[in-house]
Amino acid sequence: MDKAQTASTENLANADLKTLRLQLLDYFCTLAYKEGDFVLSSGQRSSYYINGKLVTLHPQGALAVGRLLLSLLPDGVEAVAGLTLGADPIVTAVSVVSALENRPIPALIVRKEAKGHGTMAYIEGPTLAPGAKVVVLEDVVTTGASAMKAVERLREAGYSVDRVISLIDRQQGGAEFYRQQKLNFEAVFTIPEIQERLTINN
Repeated sequence: MDKAQTASTENLANADLKTLRLQLLDYFCTLAYKEGDFVLSSGQRSSYYINGKLVTLHPQGALAVGRLLLSLLPDGVEAVAGLTLGADPIVTAVSVVSALENRPIPALIVRKEAKGHGTMAYIEGPTLAPGAKVVVLEDVVTTGASAMKAVERLREAGYSVDRVISLIDRQQGGAEFYRQQKLNFEAVFTIPEIQERLTINN
């Protein structure tokens, strides 16, 4: 049984944020990081791949993600949102943890294409007041294009979006792209940090 399986839910629920961050880092190292020859969604080739869903859909991983990202949200945030599919478990985890911590924040899921029936909506979730402050969440940022689609759809819906938070920054242009778009950007981890942790653990 690996480290990701041995951390108890109770420990993760009560751990300080520094301990929680280190545990989540180990989750990404043991569950999500793979080396090889990969083609990314951006079309770029890479010698490694991070499958964030192997952490965000893991029960303890989701709890750690929800607690850590909630701690990074600025005051006044009225919802968290992200582009389906990678962001779906992330925004859900943050929303559930926010309710447990008496800071309820709804989750919005942004479709890549409008729903083909019913309301034909791009955005799933509660309808917020015009100008509501929304933070976009992402699992792994490479070029920044995926989360930017969510930002654009949310703004078209009348919401205020000025911040993107990602679990992982591959440091391949995403942060610079967001700055050019006048968006605040923050990542919990960078690829070098994950690779350094793997070296230490091995």
